Amino acid sequence: MIRSAVVLAGGASRRFGSDKLAHRIGGVSLLERSVRAVAGLVDEIVVVTAPGRPEPTFDLGAAAAPVRFVADTEAHGGPLVGLRAGLGAARGATVLVVGGDMPSLVPGVLALLLERPPAALADAAGVLRPLPCCLDRGTALAAADLLLAAGERRLRALLGELGTAALPWPGWQAIDPAGLSLVDVDEPGDLAGKQRDPDLAVGVSREEEPPDP
Repeated sequence: MIRSAVVLAGGASRRFGSDKLAHRIGGVSLLERSVRAVAGLVDEIVVVTAPGRPEPTFDLGAAAAPVRFVADTEAHGGPLVGLRAGLGAARGATVLVVGGDMPSLVPGVLALLLERPPAALADAAGVLRPLPCCLDRGTALAAADLLLAAGERRLRALLGELGTAALPWPGWQAIDPAGLSLVDVDEPGDLAGKQRDPDLAVGVSREEEPPDP
C-alpha cells in the first residue's frame, strides 16, 4: 500500500515578516527540515506551495522518497485549501500531513500516527492539535470538498468531521519527551534557542494561519 506525505508550505508568513520556510537553522531551511522528517516514512512527498512560489531543491539522498510540488488553487486561502490540493495530488491511501514550518518533527512519533488514521497528537493538556496528523485519503478528500464548499478553511474542522482519534500524550511522550513534534514557527521569536540546536527549544504551536481577507 502506498503511503504519502503532504507538507503544507503555502502560508503567507505574515507574522514572521519574511519567507519563514526559507529561514535556515544549522544551514537547513525550515521547509527542508519538515521534508527530511517524513522522507524515510512514506513512498512519496507532496509539498503544497503558494501559487507562483519557486520550487526549492532538497538533497535528501537517493534512498529518500521522491518529492513533488503542487500549488494551492487559491493564494493563501487557508490550510484546508492547501490540504485539499495535497490530497488531490497524493497517490497513497494513507496520507501523513505536516507543516512546512515544523523544524523539530520526530520521525518515531510520525510513524505512530501512520499506524492509525485518522489520528493526530494530543498535547500534555489533552488538546488535539491539527498538525501533524494522518488521514485516510479518500475519506478526507470527500470531507474536505464538502467543508470547503460550505466556506470552511480550518484543519480542525476537517479533523472533527472525520472523527479523528487523539494519540494521548503518554502514548508518544516516551519517543518525544519534550513534545518537539508539536512545535511550529510563526514569529522570529519562536526561533529562540533553535539557531544553536533546534532540539533544545520548544515553542508554542498556534492555530493555523487564517486566510488573507
